[in-house]
Amino acid sequence: DQISAATLVATAPRSAGVLNVSTSDGFAGRWLVPRLYRFHRAHRDIDVRISTSGLLADFVRDGIDIAIRYGGGDYEGVVSELLSEVDVFPVCSPELLGGEHPLREPNDLKHHTLIHDGFPIDWATWLEKAGVTGINPNRGVRFDSATYATEAAVHGEGVLLGRSTLVSADLAAGRLVRPFGLELKASSQYYVVYLASALRQRKVRAFRNWLLEESRVDAAGKE
Repeated sequence: DQISAATLVATAPRSAGVLNVSTSDGFAGRWLVPRLYRFHRAHRDIDVRISTSGLLADFVRDGIDIAIRYGGGDYEGVVSELLSEVDVFPVCSPELLGGEHPLREPNDLKHHTLIHDGFPIDWATWLEKAGVTGINPNRGVRFDSATYATEAAVHGEGVLLGRSTLVSADLAAGRLVRPFGLELKASSQYYVVYLASALRQRKVRAFRNWLLEESRVDAAGKE
């Protein structure tokens, strides 16, 4: 099996200038794409192709060079490096901090729409940790995509439990704000994943190094 996989890698018709990246729709839409121009500016000879099929990519069969995965990091047969830890906290448009029902304390959420995106840490969990009662944690609007849920929050449709990695750019740009301080730590994190042999290719090394540097900049901005 190992010989067969190595043969496929060696003979696959991959362009030296095309980098195939596999990740989730949410990570691509809210973290990767808003920053990708910086990679292109530094590496104009590398064309990035992003796959967000939602399926776990097979590096050899699917011709994937590098992936960003959300999970525990213990992926068999590949190298995985921690890219970003994930905290979860409410975020909303700055407009919701004022108005008829300003968001000043967690109990004020009773006047606002709750936005859901299917993440394991949900409003029921956060409201319980915040000591809030009398609010139905299941009400509100639901999306099956973190991208759409975050976009709804940016446009003032309600309050979202945002994942720190996916809302960092919107927070930095002022499109979103954190009305409350309580945050919960997610059990899984984002990892950069690739075959060990892939780093022989300059395009993979360049993208891997860029991802880790972007994550360090994010982390420094939170301190």
